[in-house]
Amino acid sequence: MIKIYNKNEKKSIHFSGSGRIDLFFLIVLAVFIITPVVINILYTMNAGTKQVNLSLSPRFEELFGSELTETLLREFKERNPDLRLQITGDSPDILIFDEGEYGALAAALAALDPYIDYESGSEEEPLSHFLPGRQAVPLVSFMDLLFYNIDILSAAGFDRPPKTRDEFTAYAAAVSGGNSGAALSLSSADRQALSRDIFSWIWASGGNFPPPENPPQNPSINNREIIADINFFGTLNRNKALAPRVFDTTGDQRLEEFAGGRIAMMIASSGVIPFLREKMGDGAFGITAIPVSGGAGKYGVCLSGIYAGLNANCEYPNEAWSFLAFLAEKSPLLCGQLKAVPGIASGLIPGDYIREDAFYSKAWDIFESSVIVQGFSGKPDAQKYESAFLEEFRVFFETGRTAQDTAVAIQRRWAEAE
Repeated sequence: MIKIYNKNEKKSIHFSGSGRIDLFFLIVLAVFIITPVVINILYTMNAGTKQVNLSLSPRFEELFGSELTETLLREFKERNPDLRLQITGDSPDILIFDEGEYGALAAALAALDPYIDYESGSEEEPLSHFLPGRQAVPLVSFMDLLFYNIDILSAAGFDRPPKTRDEFTAYAAAVSGGNSGAALSLSSADRQALSRDIFSWIWASGGNFPPPENPPQNPSINNREIIADINFFGTLNRNKALAPRVFDTTGDQRLEEFAGGRIAMMIASSGVIPFLREKMGDGAFGITAIPVSGGAGKYGVCLSGIYAGLNANCEYPNEAWSFLAFLAEKSPLLCGQLKAVPGIASGLIPGDYIREDAFYSKAWDIFESSVIVQGFSGKPDAQKYESAFLEEFRVFFETGRTAQDTAVAIQRRWAEAE
């Protein structure tokens, strides 16, 4: 009995050890099988927690093209794998807009001052020219110029564009037979109309009015210089030198008329140069500075542009700001895509496309000899001021009211807008 017990005991111990070894290998095998699955689940959960989804305005693709948009989004993703950008028109986190949209969007934009160090900025930094209090990063900038049809002026005996307002008035009257000598496009549907077609003349001759947010001084338009500016437009109107339907036509419509050879001279953005070159050819039109009055001061330009801003309701503003900083870095590329002049307003050295092309180098020369003035761009109440001006200016054109009385009426309306 004892021997059998001992034998059975050893045998029992032998089988128990084998079972434990087998169990050990099963556990190890299970660990090897399960571990990758667990790691993958944990990684996915962790990645889902860290990834931030941001939405981008579809205007980006509209303004810069699908190919460049795709390239930039891919590069940003490589730099920031935890940020996911999606183009959507439904209240996007990152807003891309042009000058005409700036005023309407101002109330929806977040303040950008917390993200920018104004003291340590240098000319080499992409945001060194950014002004305190602004709500958007300027990506691309343009300036207004006088565009003229070379053949129409030549047929009237003019071998160069007008340099002064008196010359402009004479040229416009001389060519207003089968064509319109000049054009104004002051439709209320065109949010850049006043800045381009009216204010640009005032700035070119050295005039200006302070922006409305500079108390206690209100925007001032009731002065001798600006009264003379208003009277200049009245002269063109009385001489029937202007294309018809002044208050019903947009700048884009006038541009088509100019490209079709029906208008001799008009003010337009430097951004339309590629369009006109394609439509008319290089030898059909020219660009020059806006003609000035006799006692003109320093030639001034108010830049228009394309901007990027943060939606005030953005859930992840710090992450969204990283894309704005990325776009600011890419500003030279964006300017080159649109052949923008001046492009980057703070840049001391123009892009290659400016140096190597006669049209853009001439526009750059005009910019370099001018001073930048500030209009109503980005002001929340800009529409009130501009609507008041436009309404009173229309009364001036359609009635016998004097330029001085018109300036008084505009000044009164501006004071009421405070």
